[in-house]
Amino acid sequence: MKNIKLPFFAAILTLGLLNSCGTDGCTDPTATNYNSDATKDDGSCEFAATEYKLSGTLAANQTLDASVVWSLEGRVIVPSGVTLTIPAGTIIKAKAGTGANASSLVIARGGKLMAEGTASAPIVMTSESDDITVGQTAGSSLNENVRGLWGGLLVLGNAPCSFSGDVTELQIEGIPASETNGLYGGSDPADNSGVIQYVSIRHGGAEIGEGNEINGLTLGGVGTGTTIDHIEVVGNVDDGVEFFGGTVNASELLVWGQGDDGLDIDQAYAGTISNSMVILNSASDHALEIDGPEGSAPGSFTLNNITLVGTNDECSATGVDGEISDYRKGATGANNNVYVMNFTDGKDIELDKDEDANSYTAGTLTFSGYEFTPATDGGSDCFTPNLTDGSIFNDKSSVGSTFEADGATICTVVSTGSNTVGANTSDFSWTYASSKGAF
Repeated sequence: MKNIKLPFFAAILTLGLLNSCGTDGCTDPTATNYNSDATKDDGSCEFAATEYKLSGTLAANQTLDASVVWSLEGRVIVPSGVTLTIPAGTIIKAKAGTGANASSLVIARGGKLMAEGTASAPIVMTSESDDITVGQTAGSSLNENVRGLWGGLLVLGNAPCSFSGDVTELQIEGIPASETNGLYGGSDPADNSGVIQYVSIRHGGAEIGEGNEINGLTLGGVGTGTTIDHIEVVGNVDDGVEFFGGTVNASELLVWGQGDDGLDIDQAYAGTISNSMVILNSASDHALEIDGPEGSAPGSFTLNNITLVGTNDECSATGVDGEISDYRKGATGANNNVYVMNFTDGKDIELDKDEDANSYTAGTLTFSGYEFTPATDGGSDCFTPNLTDGSIFNDKSSVGSTFEADGATICTVVSTGSNTVGANTSDFSWTYASSKGAF
């Protein structure tokens, strides 16, 4: 017994314990420093840099990989004859840029975007400053008050528009005149620019020149062959969604916290917008801004089941202007089943000038099925709405019309939660706005 070497047995015991604990290292075989002997990952894995970037003008059809985050750098153009496919759950982060170099995705006439997200896996287009990662629908570094970090999404088509001078095509705002892929307009009302569904566009609206910002979603001369539904725009500097002519139908649009107008219609847009919401905040201007034709070509829009939500602080409006809606330049169309809520006293629905009053009198601009719930504070209404004195339905023209007196026929005052018209809010449960309690 005196010859037993205790240190030797201690060494054997120590080796056994080490083997039983395993070896720390990188256990991911795709890593550049993968350790085949490691049994416990120590977080040291390193991976080869792979760049998933969209830039310039696409030369051929491209399908993105939803398992990685994509970078959008500069003005990216999908030209005629090329299709960009974005699968459900894809995250695209745009690099910062100003002026003509602002990052944006432009679907040119003849090009197609197949962006088919789902309620559980929406496509997110955001800024590189957003810390959202693959598998998430929202990050934590930005909110609805962060704007202008990149441009936006522009879709351009060959559908008819009404342009001043009766030209057949025009350069879209937000894209420099030197870029020929910025043209829109044509003679094909059924033009097809692809499918855009369950897409959330966040923190855009970079300015390319004085007073020339990019909308969250710009639709220029887009035709009825295009599918557009379940679109969210959050925190854009300029308008949320703007329709420049065209005939495309759109539904389930949600705009929150835009810096200008929520939904904007121009140049004789002749489609239908249905089941959609605009939620203003302190940066916002009008919920709706609707212009008529600019040339001789007529066009008549339709709004069905729209909800417009104002913003206030203890009964004082907090928006930049915070108006409900403004009809201008001889607007022509039908406004049906619109729910207006949370607006304070003095915020109105305006016929801007004589041509708009004339449209109303002629029956080419109509309003029906409105319901109105005033802003509340502490459970009490901020004011008692008067539907016929011009404070809500306001004809600002010099020629006059029966618009103000017709307010009681057009609209009914209802209490909070008792509305029977407007958007179905459950259709927006997938949105970032819903997750943040915006409605």
